[in-house]
Amino acid sequence: MFVKAFRMRVHPDHVAEYERRHNPIWPELETVLKAHGVGRYVIFLDETTADLFAYAEIESEDRWQAIARTEVCQRWWQSMQALMPSHADGSPESRDLRQVFNLQ
Repeated sequence: MFVKAFRMRVHPDHVAEYERRHNPIWPELETVLKAHGVGRYVIFLDETTADLFAYAEIESEDRWQAIARTEVCQRWWQSMQALMPSHADGSPESRDLRQVFNLQ
């Protein structure tokens, strides 16, 4: 397993709705994530800035990238687009984070 971490943002006035839509996520999206090798996926919220920190344990970057091409992921992005800064294709604006420390 590889660790992937990235940051996103949620519009401050949509935090409650963002959280509601993730508890739980769509069952078909969960199935796609697991089928593409995602073992653990956690999102944290900084309530002061509305920044999101995401942590995922993945089998490979290629399988992770393939999730974006699934129909269910495309629908999820469209449903979330009003809640967070997004690209024209609906994908959330995000930036990868580089690991600098790991205590195991």
